[in-house]
Amino acid sequence: MRQSIFLLLLVSSLLGAFFQACQNNVGTVETGFITLRFDNVAGNQELKLGTSTYQNAVGESFTVSKFNYYVSNFRLKRTDGTEYVVPQNNSYFLIQEDKPESQTFTLANLPAGDYKSVSFLIGVDSLRSLADIGQRTGVLDPGLGTHDAMYWDWNSGYIFLKLEGTSSAVPSAQNNQFFYHIGGFGGGYNGKKTINNLRTITVPFGGDVASVTATSTPKINLTTDVLKVFNGNTTLSIAQHSSVMFENYSTTIADNYAQMVKYTNQTKQ
Repeated sequence: MRQSIFLLLLVSSLLGAFFQACQNNVGTVETGFITLRFDNVAGNQELKLGTSTYQNAVGESFTVSKFNYYVSNFRLKRTDGTEYVVPQNNSYFLIQEDKPESQTFTLANLPAGDYKSVSFLIGVDSLRSLADIGQRTGVLDPGLGTHDAMYWDWNSGYIFLKLEGTSSAVPSAQNNQFFYHIGGFGGGYNGKKTINNLRTITVPFGGDVASVTATSTPKINLTTDVLKVFNGNTTLSIAQHSSVMFENYSTTIADNYAQMVKYTNQTKQ
C-alpha cells in the first residue's frame, strides 16, 4: 500500500514538473526586432523638396514640395513560407519627406526566425478608418496638426498619399502648382461602394535573409521612387492631370504608386 502511494506521489510530481516546464517554454519564446527605413528618391537621385528639378516620362519638368504616404498592416514572410502578421495596433506609420525621423521605424516582438520579404498597405484600411476615434491615435489622430492634413474632414477618410509641387506644364494662372491627394478605401454610406485606392506592396529581400534573434536586429533599407507615381503602370501627364483627389483617375495613380517601393539592402544593428 505504501509502495502504491509512493509511486502515485512520484508520478504526480513528475507530471507537475513536466507541465511547469511546458509553461516556462511557452513564456520564453524568443523574439526580436526588424527596423525598416524608407529612403525617398526620384529615379537615381535623392528626393529634395523645393530645390531639385526632375522629369517624368513625357518630358515634363517638376519640383516636389511635399511627399507623404501611409504604410500599414505589415506582414513578414519566413523562408519556410509561413507568415507573421504584425498586430494592427503596432502597424501604422506615416512617412513624411520633410521629417527624416518618420522614415525609419522598428517592428517589435517579432518571433525569432529567418524572413525573406515584407508586405504592407499603402494607405489605412477600412476597419481602422471607421474605428472609434479612441482607436485612432498617433499618426492616425485626425485632430493632430503635425500630420500635414492627411485627413479629409469632408470625406471622413485618410489621404493615403499626398504629392505636391510645381511644374511649367501647369498654367501660371494656377501658380504652376500640381497636387495629388489620393485616398478612398472602397466603403461608403449605406453600403454604397466608392473608390478603393488601398494597394498592397510585397517587397522580396532580393535573395537576402533577415535573421531575427534576441540579439540581432536586421535593418531593411527600402527606396520609394516618386517618379513611379508618374511612370508606373500608366504614364501620367501633369499637364493633363494637374490636380487629382477623390475621382476615378485617382485609381490610376494608386496603381502607379503600388510600384514605387523596392528593396535596396540590409544591415545589422
